[in-house]
Amino acid sequence: MTSFRRWFLAALAASAVKAESVQKPGLQLPPSATVHQAAVKELFVTSYEAYQTYAWGHDDLFPVSKTYFDGRNGWGASIADAMGTMWIMGLTDWFEQAVDHTANTDFTISHTSDTVSLFETTIRYVGGFLSAYELSGEKYPVLVEKAQDLADQMAYAWVEKDQSIPYGFMDFTDHQPTIDTSNIAEAGTLTLEWNRLSQYTGNSTYQTLAEKSVQHMIQMSTPLPGMPAQGINPKTGNSVGGYVTWGGGSDSYFEYLIKYARLTNTDDNSYADAWLTAVDTSMKTLLRFSTVDNWLYLADYDDDKNIRHVGSHLACFYGGNWILGGKLTNNATLVLLGLQLTDACWNTYASTATGIGPEVFSYMSSDGNYTGNTAPNQEQLDFYHKHGFYITAPDYILRPEVLESNFYAWRVTGDPKYFNNAVSATISFEKYLSTTVAYTGIYDVNNADSDKIDDMESFWFAEVLKYLYLTFDDPDHISLDEYVFNTECHPFKAPPAKSNYGSGSGPRPVAWQPFSPESAPLPSVSPIPVFIMNLNS
Repeated sequence: MTSFRRWFLAALAASAVKAESVQKPGLQLPPSATVHQAAVKELFVTSYEAYQTYAWGHDDLFPVSKTYFDGRNGWGASIADAMGTMWIMGLTDWFEQAVDHTANTDFTISHTSDTVSLFETTIRYVGGFLSAYELSGEKYPVLVEKAQDLADQMAYAWVEKDQSIPYGFMDFTDHQPTIDTSNIAEAGTLTLEWNRLSQYTGNSTYQTLAEKSVQHMIQMSTPLPGMPAQGINPKTGNSVGGYVTWGGGSDSYFEYLIKYARLTNTDDNSYADAWLTAVDTSMKTLLRFSTVDNWLYLADYDDDKNIRHVGSHLACFYGGNWILGGKLTNNATLVLLGLQLTDACWNTYASTATGIGPEVFSYMSSDGNYTGNTAPNQEQLDFYHKHGFYITAPDYILRPEVLESNFYAWRVTGDPKYFNNAVSATISFEKYLSTTVAYTGIYDVNNADSDKIDDMESFWFAEVLKYLYLTFDDPDHISLDEYVFNTECHPFKAPPAKSNYGSGSGPRPVAWQPFSPESAPLPSVSPIPVFIMNLNS
């Protein structure tokens, strides 16, 4: 047999081999898992019973004042976000109650005077309904109907026929968008949900619109290879400013690139290649180690081409995303880096008085400590020298990202430290977030006696409690080899994995184009903390 033929047959055999599994084969839970899982379920039950009593049908419960608030158009965001978790926990009576509420809610109009956020409505409502439809064995088609009602209204955000980027907010009354700038996370976090909606309705329009937006961003000129600027103008399709970050305003654009490739098994490698290019650029340009304890983080890159040594709870999804993407692209280095990023984010929990991580923090590295803000004061410096980071916004609003990455790290490695991290978080939440009726955020994670933030965000049900519950659950239940989670932790059933994702030829940045961003005001990124603090002041 010629050497070429041997090589060809070996290559053919290799291409037929299924990709390495994402989850660690044979992963076993510690005997204590059932106890901790029951504790998380109790957190959910207590929280949802309080919601039913004081806020039923509304978006959020205010558990301190025992009232409610409608910040997501008054459709019952907590119900939509809780449905999948209910099913996974076996709370079927509540699930059917939630389906009944959904069936009797008109989603073609906003029940408040607010405009409708494409991003929030897609990830919470559309994603929540479609995931619940799947998880429950497709027995409740009304969930697809209601998701379609929402998407049909949101499709008006593409005003012009040739417009690639949707406007971020819609007025459902007159089908008019708010003409304003947007960001790549808002425009690039529709693909999973709108693809699945097209699948269940037989209408390819939803998938086409979502893909058109992402493809535009993949091909546009960028300040760094494969990394679009955070801001974008839907009217022109151009970047607004040159700020690059894995944090808020950009985060889930990068997250969905590799997840969309996995969920659809598309033959279009541009999604996985764009993700790999962004990761490669991040390794070369943004990756930093703290000067204390060598914690690994991804810095930001600002409009003036400065590195900003900042971190955030929102950005801490990146550890889990790199772990997942590293597995799907058969790149052990990315898995290792993802684990290190996850460990650094967990350190923000382990270092505080409550054992809960802050909203925003900063680092110092060998190339400095520039953050774009004021220099750290003495108290912050002392904290840094002890913990390897310092806190710049100490609030916690029930965010999930650190526990999200910790969940991926546990399922992929089986290292007991990740299981124990989840145990620690569960205990801290019970101890420091409890009110007389439910659980809520706190203003200062480094103060064991911190005042409470009077709001129980819907993602407490969708994300925090689901990630914790699944960490303590049978690894074969909602396996990472069988499901892809949207950014709100709503799982979608995925086909068997391909052998590899991406073209396999390394980073593939688009042909170089001059980067000439527009200058315009950007929308606030994840404004929940400021809003809630003002509301409760």
